[in-house]
Amino acid sequence: MALPTTPAASPVRTGTPPARRLRPERRLLPYLFIAPFFVVFGVFGLYPLLRTFWVSLHDWDRLTGAGEWVGPDNFTRLLQDSDFYTATFNTLSIFVLSTAPQLLAALALAWLLDRRLRATSAWRALVLVPQYVSVVAVALVFSQLFGRDFGVVNWALENLGLIGEPVDWTADTWSSHLAISFMVMWRWTGYNALIFLAAMQAVPRDLYESAQIDGAGRFLTFRKVTLPAIRPTIVFTVVISTIGGLQLFAEPFLFDQQGNAEGGAEHQFQTLTLMLYKYGFINNDAGYASAVSWVLFLVIAVVAAFNFLLARRSQRG
Repeated sequence: MALPTTPAASPVRTGTPPARRLRPERRLLPYLFIAPFFVVFGVFGLYPLLRTFWVSLHDWDRLTGAGEWVGPDNFTRLLQDSDFYTATFNTLSIFVLSTAPQLLAALALAWLLDRRLRATSAWRALVLVPQYVSVVAVALVFSQLFGRDFGVVNWALENLGLIGEPVDWTADTWSSHLAISFMVMWRWTGYNALIFLAAMQAVPRDLYESAQIDGAGRFLTFRKVTLPAIRPTIVFTVVISTIGGLQLFAEPFLFDQQGNAEGGAEHQFQTLTLMLYKYGFINNDAGYASAVSWVLFLVIAVVAAFNFLLARRSQRG
């Protein structure tokens, strides 16, 4: 009698199983999800940038949409133009006068709003009121406030005995820069304050309790706990404010009563964007205006690179 045979045991497979091959449509699916960003960036970002560089190499007529090849002549002309250096100085001056006090005031305002106050939501909403007002209305109001003959600012300074005669705020370089800086500060301080406040709300409360137990006061806690915790947010607001300051247009354009983008009789508050607008849309010299825009783009790119390095250093610290 034959004994029943047992089936041979199947060999044990070792190692990782082979990866399953995805179907072509599944491999393409992630790229389809991110494709809209690259399409929008290419149409509204990359193409205008390259087109502007192409136009900057021509003596371009904006009305006909054609021009004669001149190579780097527009950039050479720009570097020899005294108005370009004046506009660069004005842009940097207004940026410094407006951004540094603005961010410091926003930081202090956020610190106050982070405390327990009555009607906290109402106070936080009020700081955004300047964002609801049109920049045209802001410029018109501040132009009246800084008026030479009937301006409230001159009236207040005269009553305080700080000036002997009315100041013509649009006639001098520093006075015009100061007036425009106040417009920028009034409009953007509350916005940056809410960004700082959001960062402060994310700081773990255990850190504050530990500092309080150690006997640290409010100011010391703010300096030793709050500021290091919101350092990346501070870097972000500094860079965004820098880019906005370098692109300042509406405030100086509307502050000029002539409305011709000259920035005053002696270009005392003409910014780079005002200069770009003047040559591109008033003088119809699109090639030269494109050269100005590319120089401005390079400046902003340098600031963005500096932000990247600063952010990395902040994270390591």
